[in-house]
Amino acid sequence: MSDGGAIFMSALIFRIVKHDGAWAVEHEGRFSNRARDKAEVVASATKLARAAVGQGRVVQVRVEGETGYF
Repeated sequence: MSDGGAIFMSALIFRIVKHDGAWAVEHEGRFSNRARDKAEVVASATKLARAAVGQGRVVQVRVEGETGYF
């Protein structure tokens, strides 16, 4: 069975997690955009995700302790 020459890329995953007493964006084992305000970190992760989508990537943003993702 042929895939028609399609190239499959795995999704980039940005996680909003607790890290060193604050919230942070974790991506590929690295933490960035730390803040005490969870909403601020969610906004940062969303900005990173939109930039990646703009480059044609498939992206997920996940929030620690919440079911599902957006």
